[in-house]
Amino acid sequence: MKTDTIFYRLFQSFPSIFFELIEVPAREVNNYCFDSVEVKQLSFRIDGVFLPQENNRNTPIYFCEVQFQKDDNFYGRFFAEIFLYLSKAKLTNDWRGVIIYPNRRVETDNIQRYQDMLTSGRVTRLYLDELGNLNQTSIGLATVQLITLPEAEAIDATRQLIQRVRNELTPDQKPQELLQ
Repeated sequence: MKTDTIFYRLFQSFPSIFFELIEVPAREVNNYCFDSVEVKQLSFRIDGVFLPQENNRNTPIYFCEVQFQKDDNFYGRFFAEIFLYLSKAKLTNDWRGVIIYPNRRVETDNIQRYQDMLTSGRVTRLYLDELGNLNQTSIGLATVQLITLPEAEAIDATRQLIQRVRNELTPDQKPQELLQ
């Protein structure tokens, strides 16, 4: 899926965007490395896993899924992937799940079985269209929000964001891939 690839590349290149999305201090990014993980046996693929570096047991594992299509079976697979991974992993860290939706309309309303997990504080559901004004958010969050815009709006917003990057960042800070 295109959005999975976009988010994978964004999180791989700029993992701080993920922590900004879930409102965890940016300094936490130094405690993690990012990867896409395939759980063997049933061949589930987790979009992204932020694993604690140096096996810090006080730092949770973050499981990230990007869901841009309505899918009534999504939560069953999401939790199955997490629990299968945890059953096979040697890490004993606590965990958190993060689901990134473009908007609330894409989320399934088939959540009764998963209600306890979804309200437990372990799972964060993010809706990109609710993050706020593109010009008032950070460059990282504004970059993620571009993905949800209609093509006509995205072109103009991208131009504005590129100008913002040029104005706000020094040459050694500029992410070259975003400027091309």
